[in-house]
Formats: sequence, C-alpha cells, structure tokens
Amino acid sequence: MRSTFMGLEASKRGLFTQQTALYTTGHNISNANTLGYSRQRVNMQATPGFPTAGLNSPSYPGHLGTGVEATSIQRIRDEFIDRQYRQETNKLGYWESRTKAISQMEDVLSEPSEFGINQAFNDFWKALEDVGANPEDTAARKVALSKAQALAEAFNYNDTQLKAIQQNLGNEINVSKNNINSLLKQIAAINKQIQEVEPNGYVPNDLYDARDVLVDQLNEFIPVSIERVPSGGLASDVAEGSLTIKFTPYPNGDPITLVSGKNYVEISITGNEADKDINGDSLSNVFKQINVSKLGEPPVKPIPNDPDSETISYDELEPSKGRFVSLIDSYGYEQTVAGVTTVKGLYPEMLAEFDKLVNSFAQLFNAMHAEGYQLDGKKAEEPDLFIGADPLTGKFTAASIKVNEKIVKSPSLLAASSGEGEEGNGKWAIELANLQKFNFDDSKAGTTQQFMNKNVDIPGDIGLSGATFQSYYQGMIGQMAVDGQESIRLQTNSESLLLNVANNRASMSSVSLDEEMTNMITFQQAYNANARMITVVDETLDKIINGMGRVGL
Repeated sequence: MRSTFMGLEASKRGLFTQQTALYTTGHNISNANTLGYSRQRVNMQATPGFPTAGLNSPSYPGHLGTGVEATSIQRIRDEFIDRQYRQETNKLGYWESRTKAISQMEDVLSEPSEFGINQAFNDFWKALEDVGANPEDTAARKVALSKAQALAEAFNYNDTQLKAIQQNLGNEINVSKNNINSLLKQIAAINKQIQEVEPNGYVPNDLYDARDVLVDQLNEFIPVSIERVPSGGLASDVAEGSLTIKFTPYPNGDPITLVSGKNYVEISITGNEADKDINGDSLSNVFKQINVSKLGEPPVKPIPNDPDSETISYDELEPSKGRFVSLIDSYGYEQTVAGVTTVKGLYPEMLAEFDKLVNSFAQLFNAMHAEGYQLDGKKAEEPDLFIGADPLTGKFTAASIKVNEKIVKSPSLLAASSGEGEEGNGKWAIELANLQKFNFDDSKAGTTQQFMNKNVDIPGDIGLSGATFQSYYQGMIGQMAVDGQESIRLQTNSESLLLNVANNRASMSSVSLDEEMTNMITFQQAYNANARMITVVDETLDKIINGMGRVGL
C-alpha cells in the first residue's frame, strides 16, 4: 500500500525546487548589468516513480509520480557564438590599435597645413627666388636663411615627435606583455578553483563567467584556442571543466600550450639588440621574438635562446590578428628575406622615408651650393648650407640636419651668384630655387649633371625614384592617408561584425528583465500551489487521524 504521507513528500520537493528556481531568478535579476554574466536556469526533472522495479514490488496500473527535483543550475552559453565573438575581437583589436597609431602620425605631420614641411619647402624656395631677384639685399638673404632653418627644424620636429610616439608604442608592447602574463595567471587560478569544486558535484557558474571574461580579454591581444578538460570525480553533467589555452604559430606550427589547468606560462618580448627586452627606451631595439617559458605554478621566467623555452618569431604571428601584432607592426620588427635582414614597421619605415628625403635634399643642395659664388664674388667659402651629416656614412637624417651657423651669422656667404666677381648676379640662387622641380631619378645618382653650363657631381647615395622633393613627400603623406583610410574602414567593418555577434551572444546569454519577471511569477505561483497542496494533504491527514474511527461519538 502506498504511504499516506507520499503526497506531502512530493509537494515538499516541489516547494524546495520552485524555491531554488526563485532564488536563481533573483540572482539573474541582481546581475542584469554585470559584465560577462550569463543568465542561469534550474534544470528540473521528475523524481523516480513509485513503485520501483523489483521482485516484490506491488502491482499498480502505472508509476505514481513522486514529485520534482532540481538536478543542476546551469548557465546559458553558446560555445560556437563565443568562438565567433573572439575571432572578431582579434580583428577589432588589431585595427583599433592600427587606426590609433596612424591617427597619431597624422596629428604630427598635419598635412595640408600652413606650418607643415610642404609649406616650409614652398617658403624656402620663394625666399631663394627673392635672393635671386635682390642678391645684394642682406634682408632677403637673412629671410632665406631663416626659411632654411625653419625647414630643417620642421624635419627635426617631425622626427622627434614620431620617435616619441614610437617610444610610447614600445612601452605599450611591454605593458601588453604584462597584461597577457596577468591574464594567463588569472585564468590558471580560476582553473584551480574549478578543479577543486567540480569533483564534489558543484557547478561554479560564476567562476565560468569570470574565466570567459578573461579569455575574451586575452583574445584582444593574441588569438588563442581553448579545450575543455573534465575535472573527474562526481562532476555534474553540465560542469564545464578546466580550460587548456593554446596559441598556434602561423601558418601551420605546432600549438604552444599557454595554460593547462592550474599551470601557466610566462612570456617575454626581446628585440634584436643583444636580446634585450622591448620597453621603448631604445628605438633601434625592434621586435625579434616572443619567449615562452615552460608550464608551471608559477612558471620560471623565460630566458632568450633557452632550449627549455619556446620562441615565436614575427613570421609566426598571424597577420591582422590581435592588438599585440598591431603594436609590433607599428613599432617595428626585424624580418629576414633571402638572407637580407631589414627593419619593417609603420613608424620605422616612415622615419626611414624622412631620412631618405632629407639626405637627398641636403646632399644635392650642398653640391649645388658649392658651385656658386658668395656676395663678394668669390667661390663659396662655406660650400655646405646644411650640416649634420653622419661623419662615418656622410648621410643626413631628419634628426641631424641643421643650417650652417657660419652662413647664418654672415649671410653674404650664401652662394647666390653664378659667376666669379659678379656681385649683383643672383642667377645661381634662382637655380637653387629651381631644384624644387628637379626630378630625382635614381639613375642620376653618382653622375655629373649640368646646371647653367656648370658640371655638378650628384652624390651617389641619393635618389627619390624620379620624384621631386615635394612630390616625394606628398607621396609619403598620400600613402599614410591611404593606410589610415583602410584602417578606419576595416575597424568599422570589424565593429559592425562584432556588434552583430555580440547581439547574438546577448540574445542567448544576457539577462532579460521581462523574461525574468515572467519566470518569477511562474515560479511564485508554482511555489504557492505546492504550499497549497501541502495544506490539502495536511487536512487529509487530519481527517484520517482525527476523524476516522469515531462513528457514533
């Protein structure tokens, strides 16, 4: 015979289960605005019916229900959408950083502008033309020298500012490295907590959420893949286990494990200068490789070229994936092609272009100036208007170029005349000004060219690929503008794609207050109904206990 108290037990189970569901709903509502929180639900199932199978089990028309139980509290998450989200985070992290680096470069160069290098060139050429028109006018000569100083200082300023930004990028690489190490350590710590809890049958949903937030942040820097490892023991079916995080070198390298359970690695970033760390202090110390330590808790600090440490070169970093690669692309990196090692990168290449322009301009102008005659009609005593070339290579740089102080103090030394003893002749100043139209074909380097029937030896280590000085500079600015436009466009595209994926993720995992309010009412009514059922069973028992067997009383 079935127990009279069976209905009481079934309703008690229902009461407790609906109470658990109500508490979970309250937890969802409380965390509606918590970053990374995934809504949770109570998985309910009917308890085994009565009677159970057995030799001496009583015979009934069917199983009699015994109530409900909460088997687990599970967070709602879609791993496929998570993977999509992290892939788009990689791309957005790269293009956001790239756009920022180019924007800072544009702010420094500021073209077109009344104060940029292009305008400084125009002012210098015009001042030389004024000297050609009035070669004996000391004021015109002083103005020309002042404009030469302004041009040199514009190059100096741009070089200083660009290098300052490059230093900041180097420092940001170091900060990003520290962030990556911190994230790996935190993920491993949460893995350890999960491994301690799950074998006891618990499902630490809030730890899962905290770990996923860290994995999302890690993917902003570098693209990683994850694998779930069951905790064993009495782990629930919905337990997610610990994470193994791996980085796969591009394009088909063997995966490198960054986190495995409670063990994790530490990375360091070294440059091409005696394997020194990159921190922005030395701009010539560009990126060479990432050093990855062995797994540990805690790991041993990685040592460059240590056989126990993994290394990741630039070519093994997937292009356009992650903020870390973007910072390296902007700051500079060492690359070897066909046995030739060169320095590449947004800022190193722009600085190299400036140095090439300055060197070609200063060397050609000095070669031309040396063939002129000063105000007293004598051959130029100071052949070089621009000084600051490297004593070993003889090359000028944007950082080193300056105007000869001797000529500045004695403007008469400016070689504006084309003929000896011709004090009023300003034709050579006009010829110097006409250098603005000189098409600098590389084939002219190291040759002799004629200017006003004068043979001028063109230095052999210069050339601007057939461009004039200003058109070459304009080409540099144009390329920067194209790169900036591409970065903005791809950043916008990445933001749109990420927003779509984020919306899909939110529709799956985020808390809807309307839905939770509906659930709250549903579970409340179910709780009330179970409570009422207990009252009914109680009244039934009261009737049986106190009302039966009292006939005739």
